Order: sequence, then C-alpha cells, then structure tokens
Amino acid sequence: MNVSFEQLKSMVVFAQVIEQGTLSGAAKQLNLSRAVVSYHVKKLETQLGIKLLNRSTRTISLTEAGSEYYQRCRVIAEQAFAANQQIENLKKEPIGLIKLTYPVNVGLQTIVPALNEFSARYPKIQLDIMLTDEVVNIIKEGIDLAIRGAPLPDSGLQASKLSILKTCLCASPEYLRKYGTPKHPTDLYQHRWVIYKLTSGTLTLSKGNRAYSITMKGDISTNNAAARTAFVEGGHGIGRIPIYDARPKIDAGTLVTIMDDYALPDIHVYGVFPEGNTNSKKVRLLLDFLKGYFQRQLVNT
Repeated sequence: MNVSFEQLKSMVVFAQVIEQGTLSGAAKQLNLSRAVVSYHVKKLETQLGIKLLNRSTRTISLTEAGSEYYQRCRVIAEQAFAANQQIENLKKEPIGLIKLTYPVNVGLQTIVPALNEFSARYPKIQLDIMLTDEVVNIIKEGIDLAIRGAPLPDSGLQASKLSILKTCLCASPEYLRKYGTPKHPTDLYQHRWVIYKLTSGTLTLSKGNRAYSITMKGDISTNNAAARTAFVEGGHGIGRIPIYDARPKIDAGTLVTIMDDYALPDIHVYGVFPEGNTNSKKVRLLLDFLKGYFQRQLVNT
C-alpha cells in the first residue's frame, strides 16, 4: 500500500492523539481544530479499513490494531522531530521556542533572574513560561524543560541536576515569644508548623552521628511556597524555608532562624525533560546556562 503525504500527516496527528490522551489535547498541541484532528483519525481508519480507536463521550482507547499502528506512527513523528532538531543544531545562532514550567516562588526569585540573562544573551530564542506549584504532565503539555525539586519518576523523562538549595528552620519573633524557642529536636514535637504540602510531612535533622525524624503538625498547610513563608512570618508556626526566601525576612527582623546547629536536608533542583530533548541545541544551551548561573550564585553567597 502506497503512503501519501496526506496520510503521513494523518499518522502524525494520530500519534499525537494517543500521547495527549484526547482529541482536544492533540488539537491544542498541533494548533489544529478538534474537527480537523477527528477528520484525520477517521480518514486513517477508512483508508486502512480497520478501527483504530474505541471512543466514548469522555475517553478514547486503542484497539489492538490501533496499538500496533500507533507504535509505527510514533516512530515517524519522532524521526520528523529529530530531523528538525538536527537542522536547528546546524544553525550558527540558536533560534526557536522553549516551553518551560517551574514553581511560582522559587521561579520568581531564582529562575526569572537567570532567564533574564539568558534572553539577553540569546535574543532569538523565545520562552513560553508556565508558573505553577502543581506537577505538570510534561509530555501532555508539550513542555521542553521543567524545573523541579526532585527528579520525579515520570515515564519517558530524564533529569539533570542544576543546583542545590540550602534551607533553614524559621519562626517569627512573636511566635517564639509566645511559645518559646526550641533548643533540641525533641522540643519540636510541641510546636505548631506551617506545612508545605508538596514536600514530605516528615523532617530529618542531624548533628554528628545522630539523626532525628520529626513529624510536622499544624493548623495551616498550603501548596504555595510564598504563602508558606507568609504564614510563618505571620506567627502561625515554624516552617522549613529555603535560605534565598528567608534571608530578606531575617534581615528585616520578621523571621528568626532556630536550631542552627542542626543540619537539614538540601533541596536538589533538577531540570526535567522528555527523552531526546537534549539533542535540541536550544534546550541544551539553556540547561548549561542554568547550571553555570546557579554555580555563580552559590559562589557569591
């Protein structure tokens, strides 16, 4: 059976439908209407004379034939992407779009300043940035690079360590006057915490060969790092806060560090990306730039 150029397009569209999970998701990713995406899938089924998808009002699933056919279509789409990346890498000046996502607070305070410098250095690279504290489905959203506090085990993703962030335990002066200043890890069991929901509810402190595991309990929990810091500053409990966020408040006298003679786990910051994205010159440039930028910041602190 001969394959026309139009059928090749339909095969790429079909692969994207499966990867996005919906016709609407594929339409958004390909910048097509949902009707056009549906047309390509139906046309493939007509040309092949076999059903590829089981459809309901809300979901789609692959038939046995569709599953086999998708594997071939996926390879075609990946090869087309690789061909474009190879041409991109031959250009003397990097150009194109990078879609990024990263948490709001750490993004505004550490990533945005880095991207300011990156954009000045590579003005022909466009940046499309999504700030959210939720974990984004990188493949579904078409993200090139996500900045995360852990190399999450998403299928088909790779990770590259960018930096290490130090943290400290903080409370407001008012809170410490009211409830006392803890001197030993066991004292922390009696205190309230402002809990950041995107991290573990258990905190480990260590000193020498001794380690202490503390379960954090409190009346306020949030999925936003800036809100966490604000509630600690407002006297609602103790919080584990990255030093970059705490230092201005400490200097202003609205936060006080506690338990400074005990070590806390560092936050390891990773760039997470779909497999094969480091073949892209512009993504590789951004990863290398961020590593160098964060290294300079650590030297200067």
